[in-house]
Amino acid sequence: MSMATENPFVFGKAVEGPFFTDRIEDSKRLTANLTHGINTILISPRRWGKTSLVKKVLAEIETSHIKPIFIDIFHCKSEYEFYHTFATAVIKQTSSKINEWVEMAKTFLTSITPKFSFGPDPMNDFSISFEWNQKDDTEVSILQLPEKIAQKKNLRLVVCMDEFQQMAEFSDSLTLQKKLRSVWQHQQNVTYCMFGSKKHLLEHMFNDKSMPFYKFGDMIFLKKIPTDEWVPFICKKFQDTGKSITPEQAARICEVTDNLSSYVQHLSWVVWYKSNDIVTDDDISTAIDDLLEQNKVFFQKDVEQLSELQYNFLRAMAMGVTTGFSTKDVVRQYRLESSANVQSVKKALLKKDIIDMDGKFVYFNDPLFKLWLKRQRFY
Repeated sequence: MSMATENPFVFGKAVEGPFFTDRIEDSKRLTANLTHGINTILISPRRWGKTSLVKKVLAEIETSHIKPIFIDIFHCKSEYEFYHTFATAVIKQTSSKINEWVEMAKTFLTSITPKFSFGPDPMNDFSISFEWNQKDDTEVSILQLPEKIAQKKNLRLVVCMDEFQQMAEFSDSLTLQKKLRSVWQHQQNVTYCMFGSKKHLLEHMFNDKSMPFYKFGDMIFLKKIPTDEWVPFICKKFQDTGKSITPEQAARICEVTDNLSSYVQHLSWVVWYKSNDIVTDDDISTAIDDLLEQNKVFFQKDVEQLSELQYNFLRAMAMGVTTGFSTKDVVRQYRLESSANVQSVKKALLKKDIIDMDGKFVYFNDPLFKLWLKRQRFY
């Protein structure tokens, strides 16, 4: 066994520094957009590395004149929670002292009467609660907060919002989106970057002429990192820690994980700690089994929430069907009942974020779920 004690792969969180690979062109384009004031919408399914890409670019563009703000709205379930999260993040990430937070809130949120609560570590454990009767001027003052602070501090702010599609789930989402667009489109010192993992929702929000955010910014569709760029990265990481993996074995890791960044790193991580100095094919097979076992409880939970027709549709996909689900043979073989059912099942699975589409082709968002389903005994 190698003496290296620190595993050279990272998964389950945003990847930084030496753990980050490729995305050279994506990084250039995103950097150019955010430093030149071009609002950007970044779209890709989960585990493709968009959060890591955004955080990498934010770290590189931060200067004394450009200040990034990162906001994750995944846990926001209402308009109020969004405003609360937005205001807290903007104030916290543009100020470095407690008294400055209080001053900013009192200066720019006059109609709200903010209440601060501090934890054991006041500089990091802090939140603002608001008491207000919901009025348009109160909400607008929160949305204007980045521009007002940018003007006061002579800064350019770059506001990045992760899982932005969550907003579509709010009640009266359309009215909120109109409000956001009407305020944000006039700001001169703030650039917005919205990104998320539900491709069909984000495309609808930003690419549909009837929606408030239509043409709000440059849309970037993130692509997977190709195998020929992953392979040298994986091989070098093993080599740097005194181990050896062949390019063919590294390519197998990519194939099983369908090149999804988080899964490539995760499977590589498992192979690394399971192997001795020289990786064997059995090490990779055992690592795949382990990864499927780790995720089994989540996959079983997903299956429990499916109707019989939805499960049958995914069975067909797991066995290699990617198009032509309405044909008589596929309908009969996988008990899909009728071609009309196929369309409603497809819509339901898209909404559940289990599948996605590229033109007429349907694919799993999670390649391990596909592999797990394929290994089940279908009755």
